[in-house]
Amino acid sequence: MHAPDHLRVEHLEVPLGLHLRRPRLSWRLPRMAVKQIAYQLRTATWDSGRVTSEQSVLVPYTGPEARSAERTEWQVKVWTDAGESAWSQLSWWETGLLDPADWTSRWIEPHEGEEPPAAGSRPAYLLRRAFTVPASVVRARLYATAHGVYEAFLNGHRVGDLELTPGFTAYRDNLHVQTYDVTDLVAAGPNALGAVLSDGWFRGRAGAMRLADNFGNRTALLCQLHLEHGDGTTTVIGTDDTWTCATGEITAADLMDGETHDLRLARPGWPGPGFDDSGWAKVREVGDGLYADFARLTASPAPGMRRVTELTPISSTRLASGAQVIDLGQNINGWIRLNVPAGDELTLHHGEALGEGGSVDMDHFRAVDFMSDGVLLPGGQVDRVIGAGRPDEVFEPRHTTHGFRYVQVDGASRDLSANDVTGVVVHTDLRRTGRFECSDERVNRLHDIADWSFRGNACDIPTDCPQRERAGWTGDWMLYVPTAAFLYDVAGFSVKWLRDLAVDQWDDGCLTNFAPDPGGRAVQHLPSELLDQFAGSSGWGDASVIVPWELYRVYGDLEILREFRPMMVRWVDFAAERARTRRHPDRAANRAEPEPHEEFLWDAGFHWGEWCEPDGGQGDFRTMDQGAVATAYLYRSAHLLSRISTLTGHIDDAARFHRLAENVLRAWRTEYITEDGTLTLGTQATHVRALAFGLVPDELRGATADRLVTLIRAAGTTVGTGFLATPLLLPVLADTGHLDVAYELLLQSKEPSWLTMLDRGATTVWEEWGGIDAAGKAHASLNHYSKGAVISFLHTRVAGIRPPEDPDQGSAGYRRFTIAPTPGGGLTSARAEFASPYGTIASGWRVEGNAFALEVTVPPGTEADVRLPDGRSFRALPGKHRFS
Repeated sequence: MHAPDHLRVEHLEVPLGLHLRRPRLSWRLPRMAVKQIAYQLRTATWDSGRVTSEQSVLVPYTGPEARSAERTEWQVKVWTDAGESAWSQLSWWETGLLDPADWTSRWIEPHEGEEPPAAGSRPAYLLRRAFTVPASVVRARLYATAHGVYEAFLNGHRVGDLELTPGFTAYRDNLHVQTYDVTDLVAAGPNALGAVLSDGWFRGRAGAMRLADNFGNRTALLCQLHLEHGDGTTTVIGTDDTWTCATGEITAADLMDGETHDLRLARPGWPGPGFDDSGWAKVREVGDGLYADFARLTASPAPGMRRVTELTPISSTRLASGAQVIDLGQNINGWIRLNVPAGDELTLHHGEALGEGGSVDMDHFRAVDFMSDGVLLPGGQVDRVIGAGRPDEVFEPRHTTHGFRYVQVDGASRDLSANDVTGVVVHTDLRRTGRFECSDERVNRLHDIADWSFRGNACDIPTDCPQRERAGWTGDWMLYVPTAAFLYDVAGFSVKWLRDLAVDQWDDGCLTNFAPDPGGRAVQHLPSELLDQFAGSSGWGDASVIVPWELYRVYGDLEILREFRPMMVRWVDFAAERARTRRHPDRAANRAEPEPHEEFLWDAGFHWGEWCEPDGGQGDFRTMDQGAVATAYLYRSAHLLSRISTLTGHIDDAARFHRLAENVLRAWRTEYITEDGTLTLGTQATHVRALAFGLVPDELRGATADRLVTLIRAAGTTVGTGFLATPLLLPVLADTGHLDVAYELLLQSKEPSWLTMLDRGATTVWEEWGGIDAAGKAHASLNHYSKGAVISFLHTRVAGIRPPEDPDQGSAGYRRFTIAPTPGGGLTSARAEFASPYGTIASGWRVEGNAFALEVTVPPGTEADVRLPDGRSFRALPGKHRFS
């Protein structure tokens, strides 16, 4: 019989440097199986014996606790309705340094004098140490991290293929260590260990305000090399005060401003043995303050960032100024690799659009400096390289990233061809899980640009945009995570981000707008009148509840709910307290005495509201009454938190938050539903939210949906929603009997619409509906995935693959799911595949004349509720099925 396959540890395949002593293990059942009856796990030193269980996803490992730097090889076999399987192939996991006491190395800082250089113009530092290995090496591991961004080198070779390590975290509490297998790079005799160290997120410019030194004003390196010899002895080489440092060809490196290389200053051979560093300065060993806290060192639960793919330019144009504009044909996050004409001094501007005369336009993504009367900040994204006159010189900046499609190159002495320039796409190396295609190529292209937009914003954290801010905005990820979780495995990626969100939560439960937050918990001590202008927004802070819940639906990981439930409780309690103690000034002016329901009406404080509505919303978002939005999200989060508390066994909290949710629901209905059953606010977003969250009673759902359609028609059958409601719009229409309107909006080419973006050349989704206006002028970011969440409609309604709405442990993670395709819009076929934790789910349908044919694949260990467009439904067990 076939064996289990697709073995995974936590949410990774073969993790090197895992920071868990007893991880959870997963596997997929053999193809012929319908149901698992039992399993057996074994390692070299432990055997579980036969365990009667249907569980094959995130199964707790109950063997001996792993020690630091220990590799565990494991196998599994299963008993199913089809019989006993063969043993799987061997897989493994390996732990990193699990205890602070494992670190014998010390943090070191490059020599910078009394004051470091000005932000944006700080060089990358070269650090090295030569050493002698006394005997042959049978196993070698390098453990490394930094305050800043580092690249490690061993004996002249770059270590690993990860980029921008150690990544972006809440450094004060979480700092990730990378573990590398360097056995093939080290040998007995002379050796050398080195690193390139730059500002990165730790002290480089960051966020919309381009602030620097957010976590500290000095970069530092920590690494430790463990060598195991054939005779059983061990040699450990680490960072200490014997290391030396110098500057090299990277004379400036900033993630946002860009990178400058002077190739004349290169130090050939510096990371290898035998290099003369006698003229280099000594590093400074540090061990106080943050450097003394080795307990914050951990491993990322997410895959690392890599150079994922490369693009060949589609054109190179010479401007009247002499500059050349390179067009990659696709908006990306990353950088370019460039062959430098001998002796040239080049300046490279990276942008998403072209402006007057065909030059690269960088004005539209410049941020506003609110601390200086609205002055526009520089766009950044400018690289410079000075050639040394040597042949075959190559420029590739690896200590910065850019969001761009076009590169304007000034200073080239000859025309640059496609052979000279390569676009390097850099992002978190997420495992692809979902695909979609249909008979309408416009829809396929929309799906493609939404996919590219997420890829451009998966840069160790889920960012809002890859050029202007690059911040982990909570609201953006809250609304996009269901879409992303279909396209890619984002479980570990999201857990990493949630941990930073949790540690930055304020003492009163308030959450700011993004994670990691450079201000951290210290920001909460600013004056309240300032805090009330930017912190604690509904919808955004509700990511603390909604993101874990969506991850549970998709991956069935109850531990995610357990780990982050304390953060959820504190957030919902904060929001409920704000509702109880504050009133919006307009409401207080109209009603001197609050009515009883206002205790549960959240109408005051700071809220982003329905950000980026096409008509600009109903007023100034900072002062307008956002009670309809905020109270809706308070109900949604309280309701979910009650359900989550039941799942995690916190029964008293489940009852408490159920009561809160019911009270908030009554308050919303009292305030925002009139006596004739209509809503007091006539916006598309309010009606969408009322239907999606169950805010209107069942008897009013039909009328509310009809009113939503009336609003859409009054807008010329165009979209009238902003960030928060856009992902819900088409599903709500489809589920309330207005599938035809949903398809009309999807396929609308009149502005504002998704297809307007395609018609105006978008290769990623825009922040604003009119990101490029009818005159061709660019506005705001042209790479914001939020509005791209519409493609979830393609997955869940067009193809019809849906996880359970209210899962328990028997159905979460697509163990039980629905396939309910809803054809329309003139489409004649559609197909989607999703690699669920249990295996590949597929739904493909075709319309020929009056005949509808559906093919479904249900993976082993699961079952599906298949609903056909004519209303019939079927229970489908594992295997391939055809319905018509």
